[in-house]
Order: sequence, then structure tokens, then C-alpha cells
Amino acid sequence: PLIFISMVFPALLLPSPGNRWVTNRLSTLQLWAINLITKQLMMPLHKKGHKWALILTSLMVFLLLINLLGLLPYTFTPTTQLSMSLALAFPLWLATLLTGLRNQPSATLGHLLPEGTPTPLIPALIMIETTSLLIRPLALGVRLTANLTAGHLLIQLISTATMVLASTMPAVSLLTLMLLLLLTLLEVAVAMIQAYVFVLLLSLYLQENI
Repeated sequence: PLIFISMVFPALLLPSPGNRWVTNRLSTLQLWAINLITKQLMMPLHKKGHKWALILTSLMVFLLLINLLGLLPYTFTPTTQLSMSLALAFPLWLATLLTGLRNQPSATLGHLLPEGTPTPLIPALIMIETTSLLIRPLALGVRLTANLTAGHLLIQLISTATMVLASTMPAVSLLTLMLLLLLTLLEVAVAMIQAYVFVLLLSLYLQENI
């Protein structure tokens, strides 16, 4: 099984000690990617939110590695489990909410009631806004899990079809194999996009509360 390779692979990303800041091309590429990710995540944020740069960039790299390494055969993707996704989404969402309640309580609570709301609609609107606020971590976790699980299931189904049809209908099997290769490329893109979307939404929730 390739689980050993996928476990050892992240160690390759650790820079080897030396007397220079950038030791090889891999380090240069890695620094460029991390710099790009950090810049993209921090751009919409107020200067106060820049102290979150380390945790958000680390989370992005962590999710990216897990999602991509999970595409190797005979490996397991922890982010296809709701327990893992919600364990990442809930505490970080709660941290952004508590930051808002501590720094600007009136503005944070003001989000629950838009300005100019008719008086009879106030109780209903507060309930709706509170529900939409509390459902955010669930949406974050479910989005990540559902997208990855759906992709993995499709790959599993099409690869099974390719193997079954190989002996009976080789031409059809070849077509399904081409479809499988295209789907694998799509899944690589989905793995990267989902990691980015997860962290980007967290940074937008943070922006609301600072």
C-alpha cells in the first residue's frame, strides 16, 4: 500500500538545514507558493486580522496535503470524514465569532438585525439570522466532506466499470479509462479548490468580526 509514501511525503517539504535561506529549487517553489497563499488570504482582511496569517496559511497547506495525498491508491483521506472536517471548522469559526464579540460586541450582534427592519418582522428575522450564523461551521465541514467523498466515489465506480468491461468490451473499457483519467485531473483540481474555499470562507468570517 502507498500509505507509507503518503505519510513520509510531507517530510520532504521540510527544508534541509544549511547556511543559506533558500537551499534548492523545491524550497524556492515552496516559499513562492506559501507567499502566494498568504497574500491571497490576507488581501481581503483588515490589518488587525493579519495576526491570523500563520494559522490560516498552515491550515491551507495542511488541507491541501491531506486532500491531494488522499488521491493516491490504497490511502485514506481524513477530510472525507465529517468528524475531521467539523473538528477543524467549528473551533475556528467559534474563534472568529468570539473575536468579534470581544472587540466589537454591538457591531457583531448588529448583524443579527439589518437596519430598517419593520417591527413585526424583528423576532422572525433575529431567529433566521441566528440560525444562518450557527449553520456556518456545519456548512463549512459538510461542503469539504461532500465534495471529496463524491469525487472518490465517482473514481471508484468508473475504475470498477473499466476493470469489468476490459474482458468483455475492450473499446468501451478504453473510453471509461480515458474518462477516469480526466476525472482524476478534475479531482486534483477539486482537492485544491476545496482547501482554498474552506480557508477563504474562514478568513471572510474573520473579516466580518474585526
